[in-house]
Amino acid sequence: MKTAVPLLVVPNLVMDGLQLRRQGPVGDAPRRLVPLLVFTILGTIVGTKLLVVLSTRAVTLILGAFVLGFVVLDLVRVTPRIPGGWERRLAPPVGLVAGVMGGITNAPGTALALYFVALGMDKREFVRSIAFTFLVVKGVQLLTLAWYGLFGWHLVPATLGLTAASLAGFWLGVRLQDRLDQRAFNRAVLVFLAILGVGLVARAL
Repeated sequence: MKTAVPLLVVPNLVMDGLQLRRQGPVGDAPRRLVPLLVFTILGTIVGTKLLVVLSTRAVTLILGAFVLGFVVLDLVRVTPRIPGGWERRLAPPVGLVAGVMGGITNAPGTALALYFVALGMDKREFVRSIAFTFLVVKGVQLLTLAWYGLFGWHLVPATLGLTAASLAGFWLGVRLQDRLDQRAFNRAVLVFLAILGVGLVARAL
């Protein structure tokens, strides 16, 4: 885990950058997301420190539980709604939780995705907000990982290889996007994540 998380940050940055570019201008997203970004960055720094000090077993258990939590939320179709006036009040705690989980597991997306859906964002605004937030947060995470000594030059060849594989997957995904049955694809992803989550929890225990 302490090697896997640093290895995946650079591919994440490249994918988020490409996704943001495909969505066009970010509009007022940066200004709207400032409170969320500030606390997500703080949470990322704290989470990365926890990644350093926690045992591999504990980190694996947290990631497994987090993945299974995502599967459960998707299966029960959780669709909360946040009144417009609550956005600035909820941004700090949501950002902090997302940042801490992202620092530990490299997966801040569940909390952020639920938050953006609850705000009633349309598809394009949702994707832009996710991509922009990830781009900023992953940049901070990369610097934090390097500061704590978890990302060094010895990982560069492997992370570049993963980035190349990610680019190939991104290209393939774009080509197949309109041809896939979304429902069947979502079901397959959930099955894969459920198996992965159970496997991680079982290994940790």
